[in-house]
Amino acid sequence: MALDSKAIISRFQDYLRINTVQPNPDYYAAANFIKLQAQSISLQYQSIEFVQGKPIVLLKWAGSDPSLPAILLNSHVDVVPFEAEKWDHPPLGAEIDEDGRIYARGTQDMKSVGMQYLEAIRKLVSSGYKPLRSVYVTFVPDEEIGGADGVGRFVESEIFKSLSIAVVLDEGLPSPTENYRVFNGERIPWSLQIKAVGQPGHGSKLYDDSASENLTKSIESMMRFRASQFDMLKAGLKPDGGVVSVNMVFLKAGTPSPDGFVMNLQPSEAEAGFDIRIPPTADLVALEKRLVEEWAPVSRNMSYKLWRFDQNLSGKQLLTGNDNSNPWWELLQNAVNEAGGKTSEPEIFPASTDSRYFRKAGLPAFGFSPVSNTPSLLHDHNEYLSQAEYLRGIDMYVSIIKAYTSYSSP
Repeated sequence: MALDSKAIISRFQDYLRINTVQPNPDYYAAANFIKLQAQSISLQYQSIEFVQGKPIVLLKWAGSDPSLPAILLNSHVDVVPFEAEKWDHPPLGAEIDEDGRIYARGTQDMKSVGMQYLEAIRKLVSSGYKPLRSVYVTFVPDEEIGGADGVGRFVESEIFKSLSIAVVLDEGLPSPTENYRVFNGERIPWSLQIKAVGQPGHGSKLYDDSASENLTKSIESMMRFRASQFDMLKAGLKPDGGVVSVNMVFLKAGTPSPDGFVMNLQPSEAEAGFDIRIPPTADLVALEKRLVEEWAPVSRNMSYKLWRFDQNLSGKQLLTGNDNSNPWWELLQNAVNEAGGKTSEPEIFPASTDSRYFRKAGLPAFGFSPVSNTPSLLHDHNEYLSQAEYLRGIDMYVSIIKAYTSYSSP
């Protein structure tokens, strides 16, 4: 491996070894590391705290034409917890095995992408390239716990509005094939709690419409719907971001006792909670009608509480265009091709990322992690990324940044 490649890998390892694991990430250590990287390539540096202890690092590579809207490259600093005893290598060790795989939490999600941004800019700076548009690079907190105190507050700030952003790039997912995956939308999160009430009584007695019976009927109806969606996924008729997922996350009923529950008493109330993720192309009106009529009908003494991220949002705020109306999509495709890669057609991200906040603000945003021929191990044991794939991804971002920053149309 060439000396410059060894230095690039070494910097990546250093970043991976900084403990930014939720729920107690060392954000300041990460911010100090990023500041050193920014200084080494003469980027402007700013640290912003909307919430104490949760810095947002904002870097700027100034373009020659400040009248043109800028490019934003976003990545989150925090990573999810791990069970160290179930890993083959220390999760924060960034060790490299004999096959050239770097093992650490964050190799895929998403410290790799953040460092690839910087390494791509480093290459462009050293080559003498001068961007027409300015480039902002953000390293943000708390994405893994919802992002409300990170990008959520950032996009609502006057600081963000003053940046005049044209397009955002954020995290995607690894691809098991040679084609890179690109995401132009995310499934919409709904949090649903349903509650059933009924007559309490002795555990030996049979009642019509007991709380537990009413709740069970609702759960069975929801599980049938879940199965129909899962069947389409398993049959390959739709990708994981194209189906509605319904998963029960809590079940609450019964009267507690010192050693468990009172076993001869039927409760008067029973509740369940569900995490529901919906493609932005789905018929949301029909789904809510199903909720009201089948999953929590008043006729069965049911009530519900529903929290919707999509409330009052337009289609543009949920889905980034991938047609002629959006030049950034064609520029991305062509840039990857010119660097020797290939993109698949845009997909709906199956979970949630910070991109949703940027889209909500009315900005086009693509999720793109330049990782191919690699199993997706986000939040899994033994998360890794090969050195070769990491280095190749930097070249992809060199091409993308160059294409985006040289685009001269307003």
